[in-house]
Amino acid sequence: MLESADLVRDMARRGVLAEHAESVSGPEYARLTGGAYDIVWPVVFQRMTRGFEIRRGHPGCAASVTGLRPDCLDRFQDDVEAVLDDLLRNAKVPIHNLDGWITRRLNAATVDAHRRRRGERGALQRPRMPGWLATALGDDPWLTALAVDILVWVGVPSTAGTGVWPLGAWAGQRALTTGEARVDEADVLTDVETVLAAMRQSPMWFANFVERPLGRKQAPVLSAPRTDPDHPAELPQLALTEPHERADAHLVELAAGAVDAIERRIRLGHDPRTVVAAVLRTVFSGGSGAEEMDLTPGTTPGDAERAAALVADEATVGRITETVLDILGDRLR
Repeated sequence: MLESADLVRDMARRGVLAEHAESVSGPEYARLTGGAYDIVWPVVFQRMTRGFEIRRGHPGCAASVTGLRPDCLDRFQDDVEAVLDDLLRNAKVPIHNLDGWITRRLNAATVDAHRRRRGERGALQRPRMPGWLATALGDDPWLTALAVDILVWVGVPSTAGTGVWPLGAWAGQRALTTGEARVDEADVLTDVETVLAAMRQSPMWFANFVERPLGRKQAPVLSAPRTDPDHPAELPQLALTEPHERADAHLVELAAGAVDAIERRIRLGHDPRTVVAAVLRTVFSGGSGAEEMDLTPGTTPGDAERAAALVADEATVGRITETVLDILGDRLR
């Protein structure tokens, strides 16, 4: 019998993958989605997530899946789910280079899913400037651009550190738009208040498309101190925790991200046991080794080996599945 991923590749080559995915259910569908998941996640990480995390100044997140921070892991899993859904719905013609086909569709698949998630959070899927708001802002180029940025920002789950708005990034945009030599965050905050005041002229519109999605943002995740602008992600020299404490904290973060990913896939109708095995394999064995470079030789945690052993044992997968379902509890009802 073909391995799940090999089965998916074979069906893609024969042009029957989407048709088969639509016609099967139960264990066969779970096997199909599990194989597709194993193909999709490395492509998403290598072709999309890695570059995005580098641009964000997150070298640890760019090194491996196991190095992703909780909020970055959530975004990665969202992208994987979007690409997986696109693959199983649209692979209707013979595909001989499946990884290349997936890569070409990454942007469209994730953008469409991003818009759907914005709608689920109550935000505008395609933020545009309403005519009445442009008039209220005097058709000012910078303020109207900022208004659109605000409408975009309220619909994404990430936060601006411990603040509400990404004032630093918007300060740079204001400088480019207005040609001012220097813009500080206090200036931008004043602009934000001006735009919000104009938006409140339509109370129901403001409540629906600004206040509601803004209230659904995740709580901010604090990262390491960033004191050197040339090395924004550099950790402090003084280690405030023991290596085993850092390892435990890292595993707790991975477990939390894994539970969230499992919940999302179960809600899509996937078999819980197959989901648990696939997520364990992805989250705990996707590392490149960079996350273990500061450990003493011979003391590395061996997450990949343990994960492989866990998912190979049906009884262990069953126990883990029961535990995860107990943890999720009412969230799945």
